Amino acid sequence: MSRISLQRGKSSEYLRAVSDSLHRALVEALDVPPTDRFQLFDQHEPHEMSIDPHYPAGTRSADYVFINVIVGRPRSAAMKAAFYQRLVALLAQSPGVRPEDVMVVIASSQSEDWSFGSGVQGLPLRTDSATAAEVSA
Repeated sequence: MSRISLQRGKSSEYLRAVSDSLHRALVEALDVPPTDRFQLFDQHEPHEMSIDPHYPAGTRSADYVFINVIVGRPRSAAMKAAFYQRLVALLAQSPGVRPEDVMVVIASSQSEDWSFGSGVQGLPLRTDSATAAEVSA
């Protein structure tokens, strides 16, 4: 589950490019299943975002993007570092977000903290031949 906060006024193509770049980085670097795509965009008026333009990564612009990712199992520091690098590289390619304008927070949770629908707690059981144990994104 990801929430992406940015200033209002970006085109649907821009938002789709952010979505695609984020999802690709999640799949490639954090081992998120390709079908595990849940993203919410929050667009704000400039006065609704109080962002220090210099803390601590350099100069931020009006194209600042804040991404909050909630994962269903902890990831190693190395995986997170690889994700951050892959994400900013992909966002720089499309839609053209400067790395200095990307802030990310990753939080992990337990399977019991989720319901994907129908009031059922936890993640669905795998149905492939690998295992019938619970999986968590």
